[in-house]
Amino acid sequence: MGSKDSGLATIWESNPLLSEPVGEKKMGCLTCPRHCTLQEGGWGYCRTRVNQGGKIYSLIYGRVASLAVSPIEKKPLFHFCPGTLWLSLGSYGCNFRCPGCQNWELAHADVVSVAGREKFISPRELVSIARREGCRGISWTYNEPTLWLEYTLDGARLARKEGLLTNFVTNGYITREGLDLMGPFLDSFRMDLKGFSQEAYQALAGIEDFTPVLRAAERAKKKWGMHVEIITNVIPTINDSGDEFRKIASWIRDTLGCDTPWHVTRFYPHYHLSHLPPTPVGILEKGRQIGFEVGLRFVYLGNVPGHEGENTYCPTCQKLLIRRHIFEISENHSQGGQCPRCNTSLPGRF
Repeated sequence: MGSKDSGLATIWESNPLLSEPVGEKKMGCLTCPRHCTLQEGGWGYCRTRVNQGGKIYSLIYGRVASLAVSPIEKKPLFHFCPGTLWLSLGSYGCNFRCPGCQNWELAHADVVSVAGREKFISPRELVSIARREGCRGISWTYNEPTLWLEYTLDGARLARKEGLLTNFVTNGYITREGLDLMGPFLDSFRMDLKGFSQEAYQALAGIEDFTPVLRAAERAKKKWGMHVEIITNVIPTINDSGDEFRKIASWIRDTLGCDTPWHVTRFYPHYHLSHLPPTPVGILEKGRQIGFEVGLRFVYLGNVPGHEGENTYCPTCQKLLIRRHIFEISENHSQGGQCPRCNTSLPGRF
């Protein structure tokens, strides 16, 4: 990949496998299922890509807007190297416009005007920082990592060579082509599943067809062997019905397997959804119970500090194995991911 100066910021040529000519001076972007057509000098929906001279360039390659060392539990990932620290970073832009976005300052930013202000961190420097800080791996999060694909690909390749693990915190709205580029270098895939209806996805993400999201999670697990965990942020009046819970849980069971962790998390009023109340804990408990009734073995509650739903229990004998409080592990009785009472093995990486 090459770079050039656009007058706005240094921009990097996107992977040619993720673009195609669709007419005179027009290019089609194949990074996400929106399949934007970019006119000469034009931008895609995410505003992170521009067509210049018949090539698509990324404005956010290496432009890091947020960088932190945080526990893997914050993703949340509960069955993948629990208790470890991860270098977590994000840039600008998203292919959704979720009205309750917790990171809207990054995801909904005017990328054209702000990306060039951020510090450039090369993939090599990124790996060096992770190793210096004692991190087990690198997590691309905060904004949608799919749009950072050229950069995450280069970083993940280097991370793999250096013995670091990798993670996407993603909405799952990525093309098969994009996922297959990342697949050999991604170890874990923490994916939002915002609901299980056209109405929920239209309200929360601005799309009606959410089947690409479902296909991405399935391919990440079955084709590329990634560890997958699913999170649903439960928002009152939008995706909090028993029917929605049952459809999500059934799909996880039938497609990803009953051992796939499902995080049912509490919504707090934010951004354009500030008029809604926080999710009642009873609604979350109902969703958790439905998950168990459907056959899932690990259903967690999020954003409810001190609730038993934060903890991991042996699915066979119900012994408490890992006690959590928000993002910290206060007790860990599992022995290499195995129940000391009945020797049941926990799925994931421990």
